[in-house]
Amino acid sequence: MTFEELELIAPLQRALQQENYTHPTPIQQQAIPHALEGRDILASAQTGTGKTAAFSLPILQHLAGSLPDKKGRRPVRALILTPTRELALQIWESLRAYGRHTQVRSTVIYGGVKQTKQVEAIRRGADILVATPGRLLDLMGQGYVHLNNIDHFVLDEADRMLDMGFIHDIRKVIAELPKERQSLFFSATLPENIVDLSRTILTRPVKVAVDPVSSTAETIQQYVYQTNKGTKNDLLLHLLEDPDLDQVLLFSRTKHGADRIARKLNKEKIRAAAIHGDKSQNQRQNALNEFKNGKVRVLVATDIASRGIDIDQLKYVVNFDIPNEAETYVHRIGRSGRAGEEGVSISLCEPEELAYMKDIEKLISKKIEVVADHPYPQTERPMNAEEKRQFEKEKNRRRQEFFANRKKSGNQRGGHFRRR
Repeated sequence: MTFEELELIAPLQRALQQENYTHPTPIQQQAIPHALEGRDILASAQTGTGKTAAFSLPILQHLAGSLPDKKGRRPVRALILTPTRELALQIWESLRAYGRHTQVRSTVIYGGVKQTKQVEAIRRGADILVATPGRLLDLMGQGYVHLNNIDHFVLDEADRMLDMGFIHDIRKVIAELPKERQSLFFSATLPENIVDLSRTILTRPVKVAVDPVSSTAETIQQYVYQTNKGTKNDLLLHLLEDPDLDQVLLFSRTKHGADRIARKLNKEKIRAAAIHGDKSQNQRQNALNEFKNGKVRVLVATDIASRGIDIDQLKYVVNFDIPNEAETYVHRIGRSGRAGEEGVSISLCEPEELAYMKDIEKLISKKIEVVADHPYPQTERPMNAEEKRQFEKEKNRRRQEFFANRKKSGNQRGGHFRRR
């Protein structure tokens, strides 16, 4: 199937051609025709499956065909609610790209920054509003946002919303929406609490499902390096000697850990930045932009960012800490290997995390390849004093040798991690 077969209007087709979109993804094939008919949709789809276009294109088409008079203020007619600032910005960027040849206006609001510019954009008039729950309710309370004209409502990353404690905010927003509307509900997983929530939002929905959470993209090569807690940093530096790893999204379990890893990498002259919930919006956006344009080589993120970071053609994801929930692993490595592109996932596993890896392999029904040929293998027992002394001596020798070689070669790191 091609996008031309989905009966999208010419301005949208033209924009998709400029984005080099030719064939819709499975979620787009299933959802777009029903959404164009005005049906409510309950969709199970992971990030990276093309779901943003699945709900954005029908909304743009509906609104493009019924725009109000250009004179006067234009009320918000479509609301897209999403859990994180990064995801809100990415959806807005997609709307602007897909709708560039229409007269449909969109804007985005999120917390962590001053509201002045966001309020000004709303006052100028927007047909589509992309929002995070907290800032939306804040501006509604101040009288800047009104939802009484909403024709289309999207709840994106519903399971993530509940994980982040937004259930009460979501219910407050729903209470302000018109009863007569089209609602599109997207969630990576559909546990009972998500299904219960969907029943309060949707009316006779069409159910679509692709890429269940237990699956990982076939285009992602997965490897695990077994090491020790005290040697993870050295193993990471060893891996980054490979110049092929030129853009790496690295996951840490904690915000403190993310900052610590970024500091250590920068100390070793490897440009890195951390992105997590304690960073200001400007800090997070600047780090993401610098990562996208190549100024930052390693972006260190916590799990809250795992569904909010959308980077075209990202190849390498590193799990510095193995997540204790197997589904989180799937979401993490799903940042790479998107839309048919190749991806590589590298997990650094210490002894205490071996049980987590077994849970992951059970969930994805796949054995992850163990890379044994590296200088920091996992020890079966704690080292004694003499072994520690010899280990530190050897480690320092390796580091001195590494930096001496890098200096000789003009900072061109020799690679050891090759595509397989």
